[in-house]
Amino acid sequence: MSTINDVAKLAGVSTATVSRVLNDYAHVSPAVLEKVMGAIDQLGYEPNQMAKSLRTLKTSRLIVTVPNIANAFFAHIIRGVEEAALAAGYTVLLGDVGFGDSEDAYAALLRRKEADGMIFLGHTLPASLNDLVAKKGASAPIVNGCEFSDSLSVSSVHIDNALAARQIMDHLYGLGHRRIGVITGDLRSPISRDRLQGVTASADQHGRSNDLTILTGDYSIECGAEMTRQLLAQAKRPTALFCFSDDMAFGALHAIRAAGLTCPADISVAGFDDVHLSRFSTPSLTTVRQPMHEIGRKTVELLLGIIDGGTTERINITLDHELVIRESTAAPKA
Repeated sequence: MSTINDVAKLAGVSTATVSRVLNDYAHVSPAVLEKVMGAIDQLGYEPNQMAKSLRTLKTSRLIVTVPNIANAFFAHIIRGVEEAALAAGYTVLLGDVGFGDSEDAYAALLRRKEADGMIFLGHTLPASLNDLVAKKGASAPIVNGCEFSDSLSVSSVHIDNALAARQIMDHLYGLGHRRIGVITGDLRSPISRDRLQGVTASADQHGRSNDLTILTGDYSIECGAEMTRQLLAQAKRPTALFCFSDDMAFGALHAIRAAGLTCPADISVAGFDDVHLSRFSTPSLTTVRQPMHEIGRKTVELLLGIIDGGTTERINITLDHELVIRESTAAPKA
């Protein structure tokens, strides 16, 4: 394995000069830069990143934690995170914290400075990081994606979930639906509570609060199917369903077919997120398009702003969303 001494000898420069080239010092002349880079390529030299980390106190590593890595919604955000992180010279350590004590294990990496920062996509900050946030506030290298809450003293990137949910409900009421079933996500989550707020605001505006049936779910396909079976068993079943995730909407479509009904002829279905499969489901799914890739990119930008020392105040970014109307919603039967 080649060393920095080998590179210096082949290029005919000092090891200090090689070090300046590796650390992007601007005052290295083009001629010297060309000789050093040529020697690095010829020898296949790779800098010792661990040693560099000890010198700079930076690991060039970011942690991203997700509640459920199998959820396609998070996969799109993670892609945006990775693209932005790699472009900035950072690698990403991904952790699924939906089980056991893994959340605290990833938090410990940040506390031990084995990573420069953390992006968490769930609705709670690991308890072991509370002291760090209490001490540093918004300058702690921690950013939230999706789950904006005033109770979290960290920067975040999200959409206006209340407005988006209200727009879906207004769309269903506009089609002529009066009995609407709603399958929420976990109501401990700020986004679930915000979406429910939008639901109830729309129902109140249309004078249909008494015709609203709300069941609490967990964002999974299985939950969507089970909750839909319960709604279909009602004496006066809903003519439309609003599921707080596309995954739950896919489960709803499955339960509707299993009951011998069709969507949207017998019952309309709307989801939330616009994951890739939403446009290819049968029927294609009416939903809210979240800018998932952009959420990922923006969380990295916020986090690097903190790591580089330029950000000391909390920044909450609200990105645009879009109501996407497809085949799964239509006027109810007369």
